[in-house]
Formats: sequence, structure tokens, C-alpha cells
Amino acid sequence: MHPVWVHMAKKNEIAKVESASIQPLENIENLIHVIRGKQVMLDRDLARLYGVETKRLNQQVQRNLERFPEDFMFKLTKDETELLRSQFATLDDDSGNLKSQIATSSDDFLRSQFATLEKIDMRGKHAKFLPYAFTENGVAMLSSVLRSQQAININIQIMRAFNAMRHFIATNAQVFQRLEVIEHTQLSLVAHQEELAAHQTSTDQKLEEVFHRLDEGAATPKEAIFYEGQFFEARVLLEQIIKTAKKRVIIIDGYIDAATFEMLDVRAKGVTAEIYSDSEYKTLRDSHNASKGKQPVNTHKWSKSSHDRWVIIDDTLYHCGHSVKDLGKKLSAIMKMDWNPEVVLKEVR
Repeated sequence: MHPVWVHMAKKNEIAKVESASIQPLENIENLIHVIRGKQVMLDRDLARLYGVETKRLNQQVQRNLERFPEDFMFKLTKDETELLRSQFATLDDDSGNLKSQIATSSDDFLRSQFATLEKIDMRGKHAKFLPYAFTENGVAMLSSVLRSQQAININIQIMRAFNAMRHFIATNAQVFQRLEVIEHTQLSLVAHQEELAAHQTSTDQKLEEVFHRLDEGAATPKEAIFYEGQFFEARVLLEQIIKTAKKRVIIIDGYIDAATFEMLDVRAKGVTAEIYSDSEYKTLRDSHNASKGKQPVNTHKWSKSSHDRWVIIDDTLYHCGHSVKDLGKKLSAIMKMDWNPEVVLKEVR
């Protein structure tokens, strides 16, 4: 072969190698990870960029270990490798099957990048294959260890990529902080909504149980327990009990208010209503009875006070563990008694 042709062939080969060694900046940025709060690159990615085997790169590092203190290079733990592997798996899902995309791509860099991810996926399960991570200082030191023109060229690109990443993070620091606050707020709202939903579900289930016992002509409930805060459920049950009255409703309670009168308004037309308490509560009674459409309620001051509270529906006696107006505000119950209501009435009249 003519010497000129040999010289031209060698020159073309050198140009081809040098052009292949220059990677687009955005591709290198994709290989920079944040681990232990530091921006690092993995040994496998660096070896591929330098055009050497990972094993050879690590051998050179081991021979010059004094040049790579912990802030220059460190070995990933099994958990860190697993986390990195799961991030790659997420990237695979989000990109619409990255593997199939790479299979149809002519981009050798992307194809080799996925091959590197697969190696991490398979080998990361075993401690002896845990990858090394190099910080920016560690990467800078690698070029002096490998001593190749390609390593020097690639390191220039890597340093630029690290600088670009730093500039991006510094420029968008406030944006990241705001996003973090927004994310925290959203998580708090979601937790609050879940708590409300759980409470609503619990309330609905208890109400459904109460209504189930009252629907379709079922017998009047014999007893019920109400937990703190179940005022509404207790009110519903009491009003349902009052609605069953055919002749009379009598409430014996030392603590009454307008809510007591309101509950008596649900009784059927023509059913009488009386209240025995520590006072006649004339103002409340007269105000109620003067209201349009209200059935009258008679009030009496009892002759003997009663510690417990009682509700009489026709000839049925109910015992209340709390004042009628407050039933359900705290743990309390209402219970149907197998006693003649006149036994209680004769004591308070």
C-alpha cells in the first residue's frame, strides 16, 4: 500500500475514534445520579464512555487507591443499588417500554446505556458486583489514572455536564422548594380526606344499622349505644322512637332546652307530650306552643328529682344514660325497660 494512503487511513481512523469519544452533553447529564446527597457517576457508565471495560477501570483505580479518598469515590450499598435499579425500572415503565424503543433505535449510545442498566439490574443483587460511584473530583482524577486521549476528551464533556447540572439546580432552587411545599401540602390534604372518608364510612354504617332496625315495620329498638360525637345518630333514633307513639310521649329529664321540644315535634298528630323536670320552663314552653303549626307540650316541675333520664312511649319505658338533648355527645345509651312506666311516673308527679 502506498505510504500516503496508509497515512490517510490512519488519520481517518484517529478522527473516527475522536468523534466517537465526544458524547452529547444531554446524554452525559442523564448518567449523573444523586446518591448520599452527592452528584456521582457509576463505574460502568464511565468505563463505557472511556471505551474500556469496567473491570480495567476499577483495576486502575485500585492500583492508585491513594488518589481516590471517600469524597472522590465510594462503593454503593446493596440498598442503594436496589433503589437505583428500581428507578431504572420506573424509567422503563414511564417511557413506554424503553427496551423496545432501544431495539428499534439506531442510537448506539442509548442501546449501550440500556445494556448498562441491565447489568446493574442483574449484578446488583450480589455484593461483589456492587458498583462504584465517582464524584466530580473522582471523575477528574480518573483521566490522570487512565492516561488516554479519549479519557481526557470525555472528562472535558463530563466536567461541563457537572457544571450544567450545578447551574440548573442553583437556578431552580426556589422552584424545587416550592414544589416540595406543594407536595407536602397535597400529602396532608390527601391524608385529611382519607380520614374524613373513613369517618363518613363509619357513620354511614352505623346509620344504616339504625335505619335497618326501623325499616319495613320492624319492632321499636330495644337498646342502642352511642359513642362520643354520635349526636346525630342518637337524635335520629330518638325521633324514630317518638314517632312510634300512639297516645303519649313523656320525657323525665333534669336538663332540657329547645332541642328537647323540637324532638317532640316529630310525634304524630293527636299524641300528647309532657316534660317533667326541675322547673316548668315556662318561657321555653310558651315560646314553643305559640309557634305556628306546633303541637302543645305540657311541662311540670317534678315532686321528686330523678338522677336518671326517662322516655315513656305510650306504655313503654326507656332509660337514657344521658340527657335527651345531649344523648350521643359522649358515650351513652338508651335502653327499653321491662317495667311499668307508672312506677317512675308516680315518683316524679
